[in-house]
Amino acid sequence: MGENKGSKLYVTSVLDVKDDLEEKMERCYETVKEITKSLSEREAHDALVAVVCKGSQQHEEITLGLLYSILTEPHTASKMYRDLSMISRDGMVLAWSRINQLVIEKFIKLQELTRTQAVWITKEMVKNAVTGVDNVCSSLIKQIAGGDLSPKNIWLAEAMLDIFTENRSWLEKLPVLMCMALFTYLRVIEDHNIQSLGTLRQREVEFCITLLRNKFMECCRIGRDLLRLLQNVARIPEFEQLWKDILHKPQSINPQFGGVPQLMGQRTSPKYLACRLTPDMEKKIIFLTSKVKFGQQKRYQDWFQKQYLSTPESQSLRCDLIRYICCVVHPSNEVLCSDIIQRWAVIGWLLTTCTSNVAASSAKLALFYDWLFFIQARANIMDIEPAILVMHHSMRSHPAITATLLDFLCRIIPNFYPPLTSQVKLGAMTSLRFILEKRVLPSLSPLFDNPKLDKELRAMIRDTFSEFCSVTDVPPVPSPKTEIPPPIPVIPTPIIAEVKEVEVISDTPNTAPVRNRLDSVEGTFSDEEEEEKVKSQVPVKEMVFRPIKEEEEEVELDQYLDQLDGDIKDLCETLQSQKDADLEAQCETMENLCSVILESNDFDSDTAGPLASFLTALYNPHMSGEILPEEISDETMEDSLGKPIYVIFRNLSQDTEDDSCPLQLLTLVCIMYEKHTKIGYNLLYYLHSSSKPGESKLHVYEEVCKNTEAGNLSTCLVKDFKACQEEDVRLLCHLVTPIYTQFPDTSIESMDLLNTIVSCIDSAQLQDLICDILQGNLVIFKKETVASTLEKTLDWETFEQYCVWQLLDAHDFEVELLIPILPKLNYRDHPEALASMVLLLKLERASIELLKPLFCRSCKNGDRFTSAILSYWALQDESHLADLTKTLLVRATSTAKRLRQRQQTNKQSATNPTPEKLLGHLDALRTTVASKQTMFFSQDAVLQGLQHIQTACSDAQKTKFSDLFALADELDDMSSRTTRSRLARRSPGSASPRGRKSVQNNEPESSSESEQDDEVIITKPKPAKRRKKSTAVGSDSD
Repeated sequence: MGENKGSKLYVTSVLDVKDDLEEKMERCYETVKEITKSLSEREAHDALVAVVCKGSQQHEEITLGLLYSILTEPHTASKMYRDLSMISRDGMVLAWSRINQLVIEKFIKLQELTRTQAVWITKEMVKNAVTGVDNVCSSLIKQIAGGDLSPKNIWLAEAMLDIFTENRSWLEKLPVLMCMALFTYLRVIEDHNIQSLGTLRQREVEFCITLLRNKFMECCRIGRDLLRLLQNVARIPEFEQLWKDILHKPQSINPQFGGVPQLMGQRTSPKYLACRLTPDMEKKIIFLTSKVKFGQQKRYQDWFQKQYLSTPESQSLRCDLIRYICCVVHPSNEVLCSDIIQRWAVIGWLLTTCTSNVAASSAKLALFYDWLFFIQARANIMDIEPAILVMHHSMRSHPAITATLLDFLCRIIPNFYPPLTSQVKLGAMTSLRFILEKRVLPSLSPLFDNPKLDKELRAMIRDTFSEFCSVTDVPPVPSPKTEIPPPIPVIPTPIIAEVKEVEVISDTPNTAPVRNRLDSVEGTFSDEEEEEKVKSQVPVKEMVFRPIKEEEEEVELDQYLDQLDGDIKDLCETLQSQKDADLEAQCETMENLCSVILESNDFDSDTAGPLASFLTALYNPHMSGEILPEEISDETMEDSLGKPIYVIFRNLSQDTEDDSCPLQLLTLVCIMYEKHTKIGYNLLYYLHSSSKPGESKLHVYEEVCKNTEAGNLSTCLVKDFKACQEEDVRLLCHLVTPIYTQFPDTSIESMDLLNTIVSCIDSAQLQDLICDILQGNLVIFKKETVASTLEKTLDWETFEQYCVWQLLDAHDFEVELLIPILPKLNYRDHPEALASMVLLLKLERASIELLKPLFCRSCKNGDRFTSAILSYWALQDESHLADLTKTLLVRATSTAKRLRQRQQTNKQSATNPTPEKLLGHLDALRTTVASKQTMFFSQDAVLQGLQHIQTACSDAQKTKFSDLFALADELDDMSSRTTRSRLARRSPGSASPRGRKSVQNNEPESSSESEQDDEVIITKPKPAKRRKKSTAVGSDSD
């Protein structure tokens, strides 16, 4: 790529290179211009249609060309959009996906004109209800930054508001996008509180109020953070009445709404919190929490603060960042146990950057928001972990931060929502118990009873959290009678005393991987005396890692039944009453329910939603635990399929003639799939187990995946296999073969799927998979991609990598397919891959194709890979290896000499070893035991090769490898002695003048001998001609 001169899409500098996508779009634009040159509009349209009909490549070229014209030439945009919509053969998927790519990856670099046109074409697509354009709208919403009053940001907020208000009916059909838009504008209303933005703010208020009044239950999908944002705007007159209704009359908003407890009990979906960070911010935060080590974070934090947190209005952005870090950034166990900067440290830094009291209080509320109304059964430990760790680690170096956070926690309990103080306190207490249960901290006493806290605060903590304080008596201190500081956000108005708590099923997983937080990083932030105190209080046996105890979640089923009616409701009540009855009776009732659903003409998502929630909650025990029978037989498999939930799957998959599924049941199963993580692998199990020999019903699973929110078969397979490995690893292994057989392309290309499999299997299950491969039932790798697949596994766990290599070995691929990965393997960093490779090479006979990449490896101290396999081959067939080595030495010599004659540096191809590397590996081989057990370095071929390459070496190389070249010198001496002995035996005859001359000069003087040797050597090339064939092997011509 050359310099990016005159880019029409991006704002660039002279150092930037032209973007690949822009280059491609420019070429396609030139193609479109060439096709339509000198043609009328009708003729141009016909010409474009004719080209598009030739194939998918031509379709892509014309689409990208027209799209480039729309983005760069607004005066012809309407005409080009009309042509684009008429020639499109994929429902404009290619067009909106490329726009989406530009918005996500390059939005901040786009020219102002290009940004304007990108929003314009999005608006046109929304008007025409193009399927999938909601993805572009979601990406554009993410670009509306919080705490940013720059003209570009205000323009984008206003432009997107125009799209949503003008196409409200379209927006309301897309619940996720609608919630995302509501969440965004509720958030930025808080920023747009200056006079110059009064008109825009009023439009935003009207937009949000309309959505909340008309679609409140759909908006409640956001979760508890909806209440947090409403709380910030509750004093705006239009929101004030809605706020009062939420507090006092929740049923007036919607009969199904249970008030504050219902909303606060629902965890906010990560996608809504993530939409409040631009892709660039999100990338920086993820990098900071996954790549930057402790002690090296300051320059990254300073850059981030300068870029995003330096303006007065950016104070409100801290809340968005803290909520994102708490609820979206959930590091893996490897990161948690490494020296990477932890989440609590980033949040602690954000708290210290708050310069406003209001912003500081809002940031603290964002940090503790998941503690309020905390319900353990639906909770994730990672949401509440940062808050306790910020307080714990700040006690030593920044005790003021710990003190202000503890003070805030104690004060927010009675003042957040006075009528439900007991529930708020219960949530906070449950959070702390959960923290101790998960071993985030071994004890809370060192934190709550720390002498660095002032007496009043310690007394307040003891009064609030006495359960977690030490038994040592502390003199009572009168509680302060001062009013609560204004910055603490408080729900201003109480509601009716008794509000029934409604259980809410969250869209997100409610459990997190177990993490042992007793790591080495913690020791650097705690006081030694406190640690001794903790060790004395907690028994050693309780300090060890303990597994999480799974608790059965009690769900109130009546709330779902109330949303149903007619025969469906009656049958569901029957199923509920039969919960403990015989499975046969339950299956019969379920069959009747399926019949009613199939006969219903008005069965839609409004009915399927509560029905799916009811069925998944009722039959959760049937889908949990080990499903695959211990002994697999026809009888046991039939028994395992005799569950009521499988009756739905049977009716869904029974019509297999045209691979179609009943729409009503497909809708129901898709919603069940989204609500319950175990539906997917249970569906896979039923479809595979119920298929007759020679047929497969797994196409039904693919159909379900296409109609879920993920919409992607690969994503669904990974998600379901991960859920399956938590419950039944044997079932996961049972499903591997049918999945890779039915969906070969998707399965083989998915590295996440392979990682999920090898991360949970044991040696016996690995053996079963190997047997399946050897019997021809299973194919996990493709020849074309096996090398790249192995490269992607290099950072996996040791056992996982060995499993991959064992499975690969079972496929019996040629080892030459794996050679491309060799240069990328480091001896210290990739021992699993190199150990497996050397064992595979051990089975092969040495060849030029195998030796070249081996000799191309760098000669590093301690890297024994090349010398090990060369030693083995030398022991097996030293003469064969010697001939091949000579060939490589001769070739390297010729190449080096040519480059020297052309006065070029040694830029040989990466596939050809340099003299330096060849000699380095041979020198390493010389020092091995194998070199002493064989005659490899005594082979004429090796010594002749060394003689040959010595002529192309520099003085430094000759000195470095002097021991090697000494072997070649011995060959010269041996040849000279042999020649002199032959001449001595011939000298008595003195038949020829040459012989007589040799006899006359054969004096014991060293000078005479040297002259004779030179003469003999000069006349020696004749025998070399007889070996012309062997010499040709080493020439460059072959």
